Amino acid sequence: MGYKSIDLAIEKGCARITLNQPDTGNTITEVFCRELLEAANELTKHDNLRVVLLNAKGKYFSFGGDIKAFAGKFDSLPEHILKTVSDVHVAMARLIRLDAPIIASVQGVAMGGAVSMISNCDLVISAKSAKFGAAYHQLSFPCDLGGSYGLVSRMGMARAKRFLLLGEMLDAEQAEKVGLVDEVVDDADLSQATEKMVEKLGQGPTVAYGMVRQLIAKSLMQPFDAQLEDEAQAMFKVSKTMDVHEGVTAFLEKRSPVFKGK
Repeated sequence: MGYKSIDLAIEKGCARITLNQPDTGNTITEVFCRELLEAANELTKHDNLRVVLLNAKGKYFSFGGDIKAFAGKFDSLPEHILKTVSDVHVAMARLIRLDAPIIASVQGVAMGGAVSMISNCDLVISAKSAKFGAAYHQLSFPCDLGGSYGLVSRMGMARAKRFLLLGEMLDAEQAEKVGLVDEVVDDADLSQATEKMVEKLGQGPTVAYGMVRQLIAKSLMQPFDAQLEDEAQAMFKVSKTMDVHEGVTAFLEKRSPVFKGK
């Protein structure tokens, strides 16, 4: 299908979701929220998805929410926000439930809701000149797009709270130090480093990746014995896959495994 605010390309098990409004700084508009949900629905239907890349066209990753859309609409603002947030939150929930790991590749500036999206990706690679900002408090908003989960899971509760309450702006190296970013590379190397990461994860044991994502997401939300049982159930389910057979066989044959994601 055709998209206005994003591009979606799926090739050889790799899905690329590209923010595609460079002239407006890839702001998070009502159209974007709806189209990200449509893209998430499309990816949910794919059985052979191995990895998802979230990136952006243009100089900036995203300025965050489309604040200009709020002007003069204060009477209808609550309804507008509920509709757009509902769409994009369902989109995020469906993307997080995929087995395929999600990589974010960030250049320029990422603000507000864009940082929240990034924080919920499994691996984040950043250009050295990139900056990450929590702009919510300047508009008297809390946070959305899973920021209260993703930022805490990456930074820790106290550091995430400070980031949001003070409306901090972090450069790439600071973001890496607090856990928001996993790898910082020279600006000129961002594309190459991103493709290397896409290739590595795209050749991995996708079902096992999905189990890892689910287990870690629940790890601090339930008692230890329940987490142990979930790990046991995950090991049992994954043991039926072709990739486990390949992994064990390759180990015994002293060669590198060739996983199929099944």
